[in-house]
Parts: sequence; C-alpha cells; structure tokens
Amino acid sequence: MPTYTGDVEVGGPADTRELPGLTITKVAVSEMANNAYLLTCTATGDGVLVDAAADPEALRALVGDTRLTSVVTTHGHWDHHRALPEVVASSGAATMAHPADAADLPVPVSHPVEHGDTVAVGDQVLDVVHLRGHTPGSIALVWRGGEAGTHVFTGDSLFPGGVGNTQQDPERFAQLVDDVEERLFGTLPDDTWVYPGHGKDTTIGAERPHLPEWRARGW
Repeated sequence: MPTYTGDVEVGGPADTRELPGLTITKVAVSEMANNAYLLTCTATGDGVLVDAAADPEALRALVGDTRLTSVVTTHGHWDHHRALPEVVASSGAATMAHPADAADLPVPVSHPVEHGDTVAVGDQVLDVVHLRGHTPGSIALVWRGGEAGTHVFTGDSLFPGGVGNTQQDPERFAQLVDDVEERLFGTLPDDTWVYPGHGKDTTIGAERPHLPEWRARGW
C-alpha cells in the first residue's frame, strides 16, 4: 500500500493509514473541501466517523460494511454536518458532539461529550479535548496508539499554519490559542499527527514553534 500522506482532493480517492489497532481513512467532500475521517478498530471492525460533512453517498461508500457505532461532529458549523441525517439514518449510529454546539446540528445529539470524556472505537479509545474559540463547542479527538503513535483530529481548531478562524474577535482568538497551547501543545508529543477539518495534515512538532507568530499576528 502506498505511504499515507493525507493529501486528498474532492472527487478523488480516499487515503488510508493502517496502524496497529486502528485504520484511519480520510476523504474530502463538498465545495468547502471538508475532510471526513473513518476510524476503524482493527480488532472488532467497529467504526466511528468524524464529521459527516457532505455528500452522503460518498460517505456511505466510505463506511461500506463497517459497523458504524457513532458519528462525532467536531463543531456546529453547517459545512461539517450536512450529511449527518442521511448517514445516521442508514447506519443507526449514535451522534456525538459537545453540548455547546449541539443545537446547531440537524439531528439530536444522542451522546453529548465534554472535555475529558472518551469515545470508543471498538477496543480503541479517543479522548475528547474541548477547544473553545472557533465555536463554543469545538472539540478535538486524541488517539494514543502506543507503538502506533499519537493522533489528533482537530476539526477547524488547528491547521497547518495556525488556529481556526475566530472572525477577528480578539477574545475568541485568545481563548482558542490558549486552549490549543495548553490542551494540545501542552500535552501531546511533537510526533503527534494532526488531522484537520480541511486541507493537509501536519504534526504538533511542525506547528509548535510558530505559536508566538500566531499570537503576534492575532489570527
């Protein structure tokens, strides 16, 4: 299998990373080029979808015959949950999101998750990290995979080159950059792989040195 890069394009093939314990498959959908991630436990075959952003047919094809136990929505912005009703209806999966953004989703949140909670992917565990600022209820999901390394799904809170959009609101920006520094940079090793809500992947180590620049520019 080709080496995983995380470089995907709308309408193009998914990129799959097979790790001990967890398989991560990334696909890009919609005119907003949203990333959706299917996480599958290698022991049980159970799966979790991160952000049913758009194009339900593509996402159902991505899921295939995987037993989808839950769909986690990283935040309430419309472009990250347009396919949620169709995916949930076809799979029967539980819906998970932070309570602060739950009202923005098109279906009820059956399992609210907050900072410090966990999400099961079969035998594997994702830690929920609340990152306030892009939206009140934005979350990241951290998988600590032992020999497979640490992996974090950041939604729109952290990208290559900066934190998420806070609409030039200094208070929201300060909150987000503080949370990213404390709750991601402060707890995750440099080789942690970062899977954002749009665009290319990065690592914590690649982004960490630029935090002072982000603070200075204010976005």
